[in-house]
Amino acid sequence: MGTRSIYKSKDGERRIKEIYDDLVDDLKVHLDRQFVDTRFGEAHVLVAGEPDDPPLFVFHGGNMPNPVSLSWFLPLTEQFHLHAPDTVGHPGYSSQTRLSPRDGSYGRWVADLLDAFGYDHVPMIGPSYGGGIVLQAATEIPDRIERAGLVNPSGLGTGSLVRMVWRVIVPMLLYRLTSQERWLRRSIDPIFSEPLTDVDERVIELVALSYDEVKLETEFPKTVDRADLSDFSAPTFLAVAERDIFFPPDLIVSNARRTIPNLKMIVRLQGEAHFPSPQGRDELIRYLRDFLTNSANNQYMD
Repeated sequence: MGTRSIYKSKDGERRIKEIYDDLVDDLKVHLDRQFVDTRFGEAHVLVAGEPDDPPLFVFHGGNMPNPVSLSWFLPLTEQFHLHAPDTVGHPGYSSQTRLSPRDGSYGRWVADLLDAFGYDHVPMIGPSYGGGIVLQAATEIPDRIERAGLVNPSGLGTGSLVRMVWRVIVPMLLYRLTSQERWLRRSIDPIFSEPLTDVDERVIELVALSYDEVKLETEFPKTVDRADLSDFSAPTFLAVAERDIFFPPDLIVSNARRTIPNLKMIVRLQGEAHFPSPQGRDELIRYLRDFLTNSANNQYMD
């Protein structure tokens, strides 16, 4: 666990936070920005929705600021009081303390967040790296998760390293060597579902800034096994994307069925990549809303 800055320069940190703030302003909902203490340092949390509604926690993807994926889940504020923390040690406004993704520290961090807000147990959603955080919480504090929503999650295995290297990492390294935009776009094209011409240019700039200005987290949260989740009984939702280069759907579904004790619903997002398109997000929200609000839900959609 380290406490040095995750940023390579003050200018890079400033620009990332400027875009973060711009994206927050564009979310078109009222957001409270709260800071709470955890054993790993201060956590910045975006809070939206009515305080009288049931709470819901959403954990964002790795190496990218919170508002990028938070926007996908904001329709759930119609039913829930949504809390979206900036992950410590990742770009954003939380402490820059970098946690190990392999030793359960993230689960203990989640426990501190719940304590800070006075919640005993809540439903949780995690896309990508955030899914791995939810699974870490399921290992460390299983009784504090009311329902779990995993969206293209880490923590259940990864795809072909060779394929990731050639399609994402090699172009990323060439971009860092040459600063040529064609390599930047080639490295992120496999990640997005829609053509890059349809992606917000600020999000593309954030990817470039992460490559250039952030000491990237290079490990996914550890892959859990059935023993890790032996005490976890919360109903669990899993969404996988047909074209996900990081977490191939067949592998993730197979591992989830073998590992997660109370897997209630599986959704395969046809034609989608790791970052879902607007249409994919709409489909995802329909299923998530049904899963989170319908206690009788027990339907496999795979």
